[in-house]
Amino acid sequence: MSQTELSNVDLYLQRLGFDSPPPPTLESLRELQSRHTCVFPFETLSTMLRLPVPIDLASVERKILYAGRGGYCYELNNMFLALLLHLGFEARGITGRVVMGGPEDALVARTHRLCLVTVSGVRYIADVGFGGMVPTAPLRLDTEEEQPTGHEPYRIVHQDSSYILRAKVAGEWRPMYVFDLQMQSDIDYQIGNWYVCTHPQSPFMGQLMVARTGEGLRRTLNNGSYAVHRTGLESVRRQITAVDELIELLEREFEIRVPHHPEFRQVVGQVIAPQPML
Repeated sequence: MSQTELSNVDLYLQRLGFDSPPPPTLESLRELQSRHTCVFPFETLSTMLRLPVPIDLASVERKILYAGRGGYCYELNNMFLALLLHLGFEARGITGRVVMGGPEDALVARTHRLCLVTVSGVRYIADVGFGGMVPTAPLRLDTEEEQPTGHEPYRIVHQDSSYILRAKVAGEWRPMYVFDLQMQSDIDYQIGNWYVCTHPQSPFMGQLMVARTGEGLRRTLNNGSYAVHRTGLESVRRQITAVDELIELLEREFEIRVPHHPEFRQVVGQVIAPQPML
Protein backbone atom coordinates (compact mmCIF):
# COMPACT_ATOMS: atom_id res chain seq x y z
CA MET A 1 0.00 0.00 0.00
CA SER A 2 1.44 3.39 -0.97
CA GLN A 3 1.81 6.19 1.50
CA THR A 4 -1.03 8.18 -0.05
CA GLU A 5 -3.64 5.45 0.45
CA LEU A 6 -5.84 5.19 3.53
CA SER A 7 -6.65 1.74 4.89
CA ASN A 8 -10.12 2.59 6.23
CA VAL A 9 -11.74 5.52 4.46
CA ASP A 10 -15.21 4.47 5.64
CA LEU A 11 -14.21 4.74 9.32
CA TYR A 12 -12.50 8.09 8.69
CA LEU A 13 -15.62 9.50 7.03
CA GLN A 14 -17.87 8.06 9.74
CA ARG A 15 -15.80 9.80 12.40
CA LEU A 16 -16.34 13.02 10.43
CA GLY A 17 -20.09 12.41 10.27
CA PHE A 18 -20.40 11.39 6.61
CA ASP A 19 -22.54 8.39 5.61
CA SER A 20 -21.06 8.39 2.11
CA PRO A 21 -18.08 10.03 0.38
CA PRO A 22 -18.78 13.71 -0.37
CA PRO A 23 -18.03 15.07 -3.87
CA PRO A 24 -14.79 17.05 -4.45
CA THR A 25 -16.44 20.47 -4.23
CA LEU A 26 -15.63 23.64 -2.31
CA GLU A 27 -18.67 23.09 -0.11
CA SER A 28 -17.42 19.62 0.76
CA LEU A 29 -13.93 20.94 1.49
CA ARG A 30 -15.37 23.54 3.86
CA GLU A 31 -17.41 20.91 5.68
CA LEU A 32 -14.52 18.45 5.86
CA GLN A 33 -12.13 21.02 7.31
CA SER A 34 -14.63 22.37 9.82
CA ARG A 35 -15.60 18.92 11.06
CA HIS A 36 -11.99 17.70 11.16
CA THR A 37 -10.86 20.39 13.59
CA CYS A 38 -13.87 19.58 15.80
CA VAL A 39 -13.38 15.81 15.81
CA PHE A 40 -9.62 15.24 15.77
CA PRO A 41 -7.70 17.30 18.34
CA PHE A 42 -4.29 18.83 17.93
CA GLU A 43 -2.09 17.40 20.68
CA THR A 44 1.56 16.92 21.64
CA LEU A 45 1.34 14.15 24.23
CA SER A 46 4.08 12.19 22.46
CA THR A 47 6.58 15.05 22.40
CA MET A 48 5.65 15.87 26.01
CA LEU A 49 6.81 12.33 26.79
CA ARG A 50 9.83 12.82 24.48
CA LEU A 51 8.73 9.93 22.30
CA PRO A 52 9.40 9.71 18.54
CA VAL A 53 6.46 10.59 16.30
CA PRO A 54 6.23 8.40 13.18
CA ILE A 55 4.43 10.18 10.35
CA ASP A 56 3.98 7.42 7.80
CA LEU A 57 0.30 7.16 6.96
CA ALA A 58 -0.20 3.72 8.52
CA SER A 59 1.20 4.92 11.88
CA VAL A 60 -0.90 8.08 11.77
CA GLU A 61 -4.07 6.11 11.07
CA ARG A 62 -3.38 3.71 13.94
CA LYS A 63 -2.84 6.58 16.35
CA ILE A 64 -5.73 8.82 15.35
CA LEU A 65 -8.42 6.48 14.02
CA TYR A 66 -7.87 3.53 16.35
CA ALA A 67 -5.91 4.63 19.44
CA GLY A 68 -8.15 7.57 20.37
CA ARG A 69 -5.44 10.17 19.97
CA GLY A 70 -4.95 13.37 18.02
CA GLY A 71 -1.74 14.69 16.53
CA TYR A 72 0.06 17.68 15.11
CA CYS A 73 0.44 19.03 11.58
CA TYR A 74 2.69 16.29 10.19
CA GLU A 75 0.09 13.75 11.27
CA LEU A 76 -3.26 15.52 10.88
CA ASN A 77 -2.54 17.20 7.55
CA ASN A 78 -0.92 14.02 6.22
CA MET A 79 -4.09 12.03 6.90
CA PHE A 80 -6.33 14.87 5.68
CA LEU A 81 -4.43 15.14 2.39
CA ALA A 82 -4.79 11.38 1.83
CA LEU A 83 -8.53 11.72 2.37
CA LEU A 84 -8.80 14.65 -0.07
CA LEU A 85 -6.92 12.72 -2.75
CA HIS A 86 -9.12 9.68 -2.21
CA LEU A 87 -12.22 11.84 -2.65
CA GLY A 88 -10.92 13.17 -5.96
CA PHE A 89 -9.63 16.59 -4.94
CA GLU A 90 -6.63 18.11 -6.71
CA ALA A 91 -4.33 18.59 -3.71
CA ARG A 92 -0.75 18.35 -2.50
CA GLY A 93 1.27 19.13 0.60
CA ILE A 94 3.27 22.31 1.19
CA THR A 95 5.23 23.62 4.18
CA GLY A 96 5.67 26.85 6.08
CA ARG A 97 7.54 28.66 8.83
CA VAL A 98 5.61 29.40 12.02
CA VAL A 99 6.01 33.06 13.04
CA MET A 100 3.08 33.33 15.46
CA GLY A 101 4.13 35.43 18.43
CA GLY A 102 7.24 36.76 16.69
CA PRO A 103 8.37 38.88 13.73
CA GLU A 104 6.87 37.71 10.46
CA ASP A 105 10.20 38.10 8.62
CA ALA A 106 12.01 35.66 10.92
CA LEU A 107 13.72 32.85 8.97
CA VAL A 108 12.71 30.09 11.35
CA ALA A 109 12.70 26.42 10.37
CA ARG A 110 10.05 24.94 8.07
CA THR A 111 8.10 23.06 10.71
CA HIS A 112 4.51 23.34 9.53
CA ARG A 113 2.75 21.13 7.01
CA LEU A 114 -0.51 22.15 5.27
CA CYS A 115 -2.41 21.42 2.06
CA LEU A 116 -2.77 23.27 -1.23
CA VAL A 117 -6.11 22.40 -2.86
CA THR A 118 -7.40 23.51 -6.26
CA VAL A 119 -11.17 23.49 -6.80
CA SER A 120 -12.62 24.56 -10.18
CA GLY A 121 -9.32 26.23 -11.05
CA VAL A 122 -9.18 28.27 -7.81
CA ARG A 123 -6.40 27.64 -5.30
CA TYR A 124 -6.99 27.34 -1.55
CA ILE A 125 -4.98 26.39 1.48
CA ALA A 126 -6.55 23.84 3.80
CA ASP A 127 -5.06 23.26 7.24
CA VAL A 128 -6.34 21.02 10.04
CA GLY A 129 -3.16 20.95 12.14
CA PHE A 130 -2.27 24.42 13.40
CA GLY A 131 -3.17 24.07 17.06
CA GLY A 132 -5.19 26.73 18.83
CA MET A 133 -5.34 29.03 15.80
CA VAL A 134 -6.10 26.48 13.10
CA PRO A 135 -8.20 27.96 10.28
CA THR A 136 -11.56 26.21 10.30
CA ALA A 137 -12.32 26.84 6.61
CA PRO A 138 -10.28 26.71 3.39
CA LEU A 139 -8.73 30.05 2.51
CA ARG A 140 -8.50 31.34 -1.05
CA LEU A 141 -4.87 31.83 -1.99
CA ASP A 142 -4.96 34.49 -4.69
CA THR A 143 -6.67 37.30 -2.82
CA GLU A 144 -5.64 39.58 0.03
CA GLU A 145 -9.21 40.22 1.13
CA GLU A 146 -10.39 39.35 4.62
CA GLN A 147 -11.87 35.84 4.63
CA PRO A 148 -14.42 34.80 7.26
CA THR A 149 -14.43 31.37 8.89
CA GLY A 150 -16.55 29.83 11.63
CA HIS A 151 -14.12 31.45 14.05
CA GLU A 152 -11.64 34.28 13.42
CA PRO A 153 -11.29 35.97 10.02
CA TYR A 154 -8.04 35.40 8.13
CA ARG A 155 -6.23 36.95 5.22
CA ILE A 156 -3.32 35.87 3.05
CA VAL A 157 -0.77 38.47 1.98
CA HIS A 158 1.53 37.76 -0.97
CA GLN A 159 5.10 39.01 -0.53
CA ASP A 160 7.74 38.20 -3.16
CA SER A 161 7.64 34.42 -3.57
CA SER A 162 5.99 33.75 -0.21
CA TYR A 163 2.62 34.16 1.44
CA ILE A 164 1.84 35.26 4.99
CA LEU A 165 -1.23 33.96 6.77
CA ARG A 166 -2.65 36.43 9.27
CA ALA A 167 -5.55 36.07 11.68
CA LYS A 168 -7.62 38.88 13.18
CA VAL A 169 -7.40 38.45 16.94
CA ALA A 170 -8.85 41.08 19.30
CA GLY A 171 -9.10 43.51 16.39
CA GLU A 172 -5.45 43.08 15.40
CA TRP A 173 -4.03 41.26 12.38
CA ARG A 174 -1.42 38.86 13.72
CA PRO A 175 0.94 36.71 11.60
CA MET A 176 0.52 32.95 11.92
CA TYR A 177 2.91 31.40 9.41
CA VAL A 178 4.79 32.12 6.19
CA PHE A 179 4.58 29.58 3.39
CA ASP A 180 5.32 29.08 -0.29
CA LEU A 181 4.21 26.63 -2.95
CA GLN A 182 7.48 24.72 -3.31
CA MET A 183 7.00 21.02 -4.08
CA GLN A 184 7.67 18.79 -1.08
CA SER A 185 8.66 15.14 -0.86
CA ASP A 186 8.44 12.65 1.99
CA ILE A 187 11.99 13.42 3.10
CA ASP A 188 11.12 17.13 3.53
CA TYR A 189 8.34 16.21 5.95
CA GLN A 190 10.54 13.68 7.73
CA ILE A 191 13.27 16.27 8.33
CA GLY A 192 10.81 18.85 9.63
CA ASN A 193 9.12 16.28 11.84
CA TRP A 194 12.47 15.05 13.15
CA TYR A 195 13.25 18.58 14.31
CA VAL A 196 9.83 19.04 15.92
CA CYS A 197 9.87 15.77 17.87
CA THR A 198 13.55 15.39 18.76
CA HIS A 199 15.48 18.67 18.70
CA PRO A 200 16.05 20.21 22.16
CA GLN A 201 15.10 23.65 20.82
CA SER A 202 11.77 22.47 19.45
CA PRO A 203 8.92 24.29 21.23
CA PHE A 204 7.06 20.98 21.46
CA MET A 205 9.71 19.07 23.40
CA GLY A 206 8.54 18.29 26.93
CA GLN A 207 5.49 20.52 26.46
CA LEU A 208 1.77 19.76 26.46
CA MET A 209 -0.26 21.60 23.82
CA VAL A 210 -3.80 20.56 22.99
CA ALA A 211 -6.51 22.27 20.94
CA ARG A 212 -9.95 21.46 19.60
CA THR A 213 -12.63 23.58 17.99
CA GLY A 214 -16.38 23.61 18.46
CA GLU A 215 -19.21 25.71 17.08
CA GLY A 216 -18.12 29.28 17.78
CA LEU A 217 -15.47 28.23 20.27
CA ARG A 218 -11.94 26.98 20.70
CA ARG A 219 -10.60 24.92 23.59
CA THR A 220 -6.86 25.14 24.27
CA LEU A 221 -4.55 23.60 26.84
CA ASN A 222 -0.97 24.78 27.26
CA ASN A 223 0.68 22.68 29.93
CA GLY A 224 -1.62 23.43 32.88
CA SER A 225 -3.39 26.49 31.45
CA TYR A 226 -6.84 25.62 30.08
CA ALA A 227 -8.93 28.15 28.17
CA VAL A 228 -12.23 28.28 26.32
CA HIS A 229 -12.39 31.04 23.71
CA ARG A 230 -15.89 31.92 22.47
CA THR A 231 -16.43 34.19 19.49
CA GLY A 232 -17.28 37.71 20.65
CA LEU A 233 -16.92 36.89 24.37
CA GLU A 234 -14.18 37.07 26.95
CA SER A 235 -12.07 33.93 27.20
CA VAL A 236 -12.57 31.76 30.26
CA ARG A 237 -9.33 30.45 31.75
CA ARG A 238 -8.33 28.25 34.64
CA GLN A 239 -5.16 26.61 35.88
CA ILE A 240 -5.06 22.84 36.18
CA THR A 241 -3.15 21.87 39.30
CA ALA A 242 -3.73 18.12 39.69
CA VAL A 243 -2.77 15.20 37.44
CA ASP A 244 -6.16 13.50 37.72
CA GLU A 245 -7.89 16.78 36.87
CA LEU A 246 -5.80 17.16 33.72
CA ILE A 247 -6.37 13.56 32.62
CA GLU A 248 -10.12 13.98 33.12
CA LEU A 249 -9.99 17.19 31.08
CA LEU A 250 -8.16 15.48 28.23
CA GLU A 251 -10.72 12.69 28.16
CA ARG A 252 -13.86 14.82 28.57
CA GLU A 253 -13.20 18.05 26.65
CA PHE A 254 -10.73 16.83 24.05
CA GLU A 255 -11.87 13.17 23.81
CA ILE A 256 -8.28 11.94 23.98
CA ARG A 257 -7.50 8.46 25.25
CA VAL A 258 -4.37 9.04 27.32
CA PRO A 259 -1.49 6.72 26.45
CA HIS A 260 -0.47 3.84 28.73
CA HIS A 261 3.04 5.03 29.49
CA PRO A 262 4.84 4.29 32.78
CA GLU A 263 5.98 7.90 33.18
CA PHE A 264 2.80 9.61 31.98
CA ARG A 265 1.53 10.78 35.36
CA GLN A 266 4.98 11.90 36.45
CA VAL A 267 5.56 13.92 33.29
CA VAL A 268 2.08 15.49 33.48
CA GLY A 269 2.83 16.51 37.05
CA GLN A 270 5.99 18.24 35.86
CA VAL A 271 4.35 20.19 33.03
CA ILE A 272 1.49 21.49 35.20
CA ALA A 273 3.75 22.43 38.13
CA PRO A 274 4.17 26.19 38.67
CA GLN A 275 7.25 27.47 36.86
CA PRO A 276 9.92 29.24 38.95
CA MET A 277 10.15 33.00 38.59
CA LEU A 278 13.26 34.16 36.73
